[in-house]
Amino acid sequence: MDIRNIAIIAHVDHGKTTLVDELLKQSEKKNAHEAIQERAMDSNDIERERGITILAKNTAIEYKGVRINILDTPGHADFGGEVERIMKMVDAVVLVVDAYEGSMPQTRFVLKKALESGLKPIVVINKIDRAFARPTEAVNEVFDLFIELEANEAQLDFPIIYASGIKGLASYNKEFDDAVDMKPLLDTIIEYVPAPGQDVQASLQFQPALLDYNEYVGRIGIGKIIRGTIKMNQMVSCVRLDGTIKQFRVQKLFSYIGLDRIEVAEAYAGDIVAIAGLPDIYVGETVCEIGQEEALPILHIDEPTVQMTFGTNTSPFAGKEGKYVTASKIEERLYKETQKDVSLRVERLSGKEEWVVSGRGELHLGILIENMRREGFEFQVSRPQVIMIETEGVKMEPYEFVQVDCPNEVMGTVIEMLGSRKGTMESMTNHLNQSRLTYTMPSRGLIGFMTDFMTATKGYGIINHSYMEYRPVEAVEVGNRPNGSLVSLLEGMTTSYAIGRLEDRGVMFIEPRQKVYEGMIVGEANKEFDLAVNVTQEKQLTNMRSSSKDSTVVLKRPREMSLEACLEFINDDELVEITPQTIRLRKRILKTNERKKYDNYK
Repeated sequence: MDIRNIAIIAHVDHGKTTLVDELLKQSEKKNAHEAIQERAMDSNDIERERGITILAKNTAIEYKGVRINILDTPGHADFGGEVERIMKMVDAVVLVVDAYEGSMPQTRFVLKKALESGLKPIVVINKIDRAFARPTEAVNEVFDLFIELEANEAQLDFPIIYASGIKGLASYNKEFDDAVDMKPLLDTIIEYVPAPGQDVQASLQFQPALLDYNEYVGRIGIGKIIRGTIKMNQMVSCVRLDGTIKQFRVQKLFSYIGLDRIEVAEAYAGDIVAIAGLPDIYVGETVCEIGQEEALPILHIDEPTVQMTFGTNTSPFAGKEGKYVTASKIEERLYKETQKDVSLRVERLSGKEEWVVSGRGELHLGILIENMRREGFEFQVSRPQVIMIETEGVKMEPYEFVQVDCPNEVMGTVIEMLGSRKGTMESMTNHLNQSRLTYTMPSRGLIGFMTDFMTATKGYGIINHSYMEYRPVEAVEVGNRPNGSLVSLLEGMTTSYAIGRLEDRGVMFIEPRQKVYEGMIVGEANKEFDLAVNVTQEKQLTNMRSSSKDSTVVLKRPREMSLEACLEFINDDELVEITPQTIRLRKRILKTNERKKYDNYK
């Protein structure tokens, strides 16, 4: 069968998943009764709620007798490892660029990976119908980026398609007056993308680049058959990463069409399939015929850059709201996640009910925490910290390329904030009433930055960052919260009387009639040190008449703290307590007197 393998790559929110929706809707093999919901490829609840792609996913469509395997990739830097591995499965990429925003930091990252893999690109200038769209400038920016990334002549000769993913229209010209469907893009894919090598007679070579997990069959390896044929129930060899060989039987063999993963009896070279049978199959291993083992080059997996400590809940409210609260359940769940997420590392601390969980960024770990919370787990986590490494006796830390778009009137504040976090400005440009600033800065300067940034820009600022490299550590403390916490002195129920009396001490996170315990953080102090406060105090009632009538207490609205806001807020001596019902902030040492002793000792 004639096959084309492509990956859709782009900066976050430039319209990859919506574009795939339209290709699915307009494919020939879609069942008439099959309704394609919006952003159909984002199957995870959190993906649908946040409007982002977290896991790379594959689908396939048929057009003019050609099977087109499509891989939808994440746009966030935290999930960049998925993009890198996918490049080994495809023969070309469709680079989607927003007609208004143009080239962005993640556009550079994903395009660099594609060009390094020698893939031919098709450029889609998307959202052409957007207000203030500037397709000509966007094309010029993309071309400049290709030259900057040292693309070869064949890669520079890329076709350009203008599209509106949301309307399901594509055209060869930017005037967009002849657009009726997505056929220009589909035709370009068939004409321009080379067919994969289909040496069906040679001995089998298959390499998983992505992992899935199933309770019944264990790990499922998803990848491209490089050569040969693979059949259901066939006995095969797996060349492990350490060079050892393990034989197993192919229990399940899946292919893809539309949104369905279908079982097939056999599959041939060039196709993208999923196989099950080896419970601990890993990314980059090679599946071969028995007696003809020939390993493919091992796929590179990005090392984690951020880590957090997960632990069993030790607060006075432990076990009251969660379904899974024991160390064994939490450990089982964390190790299960490593079965399908190769960028995640989990290591148990000896003698403690705590685990160091390392990932690609705050968002990466935040998604794991949110998934566990929804599944009924109760646990506590520490502040995210960047992973330092030592090279030839020199301590190194990760640095990031940061791009900020903000209104001109807040530009001074943003420059000051980034400067205080050891950011170095690389460039500054103005467009209409917007400014674009580019910086290089240590990753630890970005931890806890997002909330302050959104407050300073009144929600109009956009920040994008991607990992650059490890550089020597500058011995400066970066990114700690300047203000202290308001910490509850007693356990009990909060009162409006007590909260009203404490409002001038800082910003509250709690409301009246809410349960608190000693050591729980109830607000942010307006001083640089912590304050122990009594938020459970009741008004003393006497039989004496007040000379003035009691006025109704009107409280300020408490600050709403999402999971991300809590993770950004805490300092090293604080934790976030996570249950299915509540997210609380707390001190590591709950007892006020013990905290004072510890602070004095420090």
